Amino acid sequence: MPGKKLEKTIKKTEFPSWIVFVAFRYIHRKGRRSSASSVLPVLGIAVGVLALTVIIAVMNGFQLGFVETILEVSSYHIRIDTFPADRTDVLERMERMDEAASVVPFREVKGILRRDAEGTMRHPGLAVLRALPADVLSKDSGMASKIDVERGSFDIDGQNTILLGAEAAARAGAGVGSRMEFISIADILPVASGDPEGGGEADGGGEDSLFTVAGIFRTGFYEYDTGWAFVNIDAAAKYTDGASFTVGIKLKNRWRLNEALEQVNRIIAESGLNSGPDGAKKNAPRVSTWRDYNKAFFGALRTEKLMMFVLVGLIFIVVALNIFQGQRRIVLEKRDEIGLLRSVGASELDIRCVFTFNGVIIGLTGALSGMIPALLISTHIKQFFTLIETVVNLVLKGLSIISGGWYDGAFSVFSPAVFYIKEIPSRIIPHEVVLIFLFGFLSAATAAWLASKKAASVKPAEVLRYE
Repeated sequence: MPGKKLEKTIKKTEFPSWIVFVAFRYIHRKGRRSSASSVLPVLGIAVGVLALTVIIAVMNGFQLGFVETILEVSSYHIRIDTFPADRTDVLERMERMDEAASVVPFREVKGILRRDAEGTMRHPGLAVLRALPADVLSKDSGMASKIDVERGSFDIDGQNTILLGAEAAARAGAGVGSRMEFISIADILPVASGDPEGGGEADGGGEDSLFTVAGIFRTGFYEYDTGWAFVNIDAAAKYTDGASFTVGIKLKNRWRLNEALEQVNRIIAESGLNSGPDGAKKNAPRVSTWRDYNKAFFGALRTEKLMMFVLVGLIFIVVALNIFQGQRRIVLEKRDEIGLLRSVGASELDIRCVFTFNGVIIGLTGALSGMIPALLISTHIKQFFTLIETVVNLVLKGLSIISGGWYDGAFSVFSPAVFYIKEIPSRIIPHEVVLIFLFGFLSAATAAWLASKKAASVKPAEVLRYE
């Protein structure tokens, strides 16, 4: 009677709901090896999804933090070099571009910055002097979001005020109100200024090269905090060609670079800036993009993330192999049941669907079990690491008490004394989360589908002959 009832169900049901029932039965049968072989793959997928999601989120936090700081503070999205300082009309046209978020002129000079302490120059160090308009923070909100003024204020209205990076100020022992002297490369190496005979003065440029520290800033990027300083754009004219400067353009969407680049080139061409008075392009503005700057650095970050995907993705490959072997073992255990299903009308495809749905359940359960806590950890990464540090310190302290030693509870996952960070960054990118989830889910489903081929090849007559 049960066989006839199952036969009627298989033949009459349009949607093979019995496939779902049998698949769940194979997973949840107690006291059988099939139950244990289902739990381990679920745990493996959950651990893989959890680990990969959290690692990628933290990696994104570090990488995007560095990349965005570089783009917002230093390189901009589009740069135009040797731009005529008197063509403000062209700058206004660029500010009105649909893709432009901000357009900022600046000058940049490399040299030595040292502290003027009681008439004595001390603590010299290499520095990059970035000269900007006084209202740069109101024009460029992206830069304002990346610069944290720890002391003083971002005041470069005066010709002789300067903002120092936090590490540069600490190295020089400078604070707000300290006097700093800047010596450009042209002062040290006269050949750099076009004077092969020499005559440059390595002792600086007198009172014009002395600046008063108006503020101390920090960006979180060590290179800028230890070797950069900001001054007024007019204060750097004496170190460079005062007839030109560089223009930095920030975009609303940096991935729409080609559209913005076409607009910039069109404006330059229509304004007659792409050639000199005699038609020569020697002194024409040079346009470059953020992809041209720090190309090796950005490429290294991309390769690092790819390799992390591959390494952690090996977990899914191991789990998939485990599922494949587990399904093959279930086929041997369930040969009699498979033969019964085939004898009452189940097709080869139906049998494959039973085992494939088994893998789908395992993959979906494992992926969800790993993704939910992974998202919670990634969005509360600071609390997560604090909890880990607290637990580890308690364990180590307990062990030290038992052994009669002494422990000060100083364990830290990311110590500020070692890493140049204030807190652990984390950034969740939706399409990467979806990709990780699908990777874990489909690895189980694919392995089950491949293993089900053997189940579909079972012949009812051969099985029932021995029953």
